[in-house]
Amino acid sequence: MNSAQADAYLRRIGVAHPAWPTVDVLRELHLHHLRTVPFENLSIHLGEEIVLDEKRLLDKVVGARRGGFCYELNGAFGALLESLGFDVTLLAARVYGEEGRLGVPYDHLALRVRTVDGGDWLVDVGFGAHSHYPLAFGERGEQVDPGGTFRVIEAGVDAAGVDAAGERSSGGATASGDLDVLRDGKPQYRLETRPRVLRDFVTGLWWHSTSPVSHFTQSLVCSRVTEDGGRITLSGRRFTVTSADGRKEVSDLGTDEEVLGVYRERFGIDLDRVPTVQKAGGIG
Repeated sequence: MNSAQADAYLRRIGVAHPAWPTVDVLRELHLHHLRTVPFENLSIHLGEEIVLDEKRLLDKVVGARRGGFCYELNGAFGALLESLGFDVTLLAARVYGEEGRLGVPYDHLALRVRTVDGGDWLVDVGFGAHSHYPLAFGERGEQVDPGGTFRVIEAGVDAAGVDAAGERSSGGATASGDLDVLRDGKPQYRLETRPRVLRDFVTGLWWHSTSPVSHFTQSLVCSRVTEDGGRITLSGRRFTVTSADGRKEVSDLGTDEEVLGVYRERFGIDLDRVPTVQKAGGIG
């Protein structure tokens, strides 16, 4: 990412060019990104190609003022952070689903970011409802955040009784390497600590974009953090405003004009048609 692209990205999220890659700068960038760049899967249902290439991600997030899901948002944000002098490592994760089952490999992309003042942080602007600020990567106690109470802990064995080193364990011993990220006591995803590159996530992107059992192919979502610490979410035609204290106001939008208006006025996304859920192929 060149300096002009970085400046355009910073204007997109409303942050002045920082002088130094410190933790305070990282926190500001993280929060502003969540407030301005929506978590959304509209491309899947608009028939738009998603390409894990830095230029294509910038064209979408910055040029077209769109959002995306984890591969796009954390992929683009990681490129911005690296251009600003942060030490950025891409990490793969598997998301916890129903009954505590882990998702497919390369299910999620998160970032490990080191700052010039000695910080080591888990950065994630692509998981929907998550922490508003980076989480301390090496901290194993509770981390209180406007988005909830988080913990980053050493992972135990998975459902097959296999630990992070690939060894079977009969005693449920703590695994070496993988980390579990918890929000309000509930596991969110299992994070691998091995460095990855963007192209590693092509298979995860392909699965989530095509599989009929992926939640991204089954529904529409567009969501962002609000300035008061709450959240707004448009799921199909249902618009939900969640306040910082958890209260929800739900309204069902009746016309295409209302839906397009919410996308435009509340999320900054200008569409020429209302996206509708497209039937996915037969990839399980």
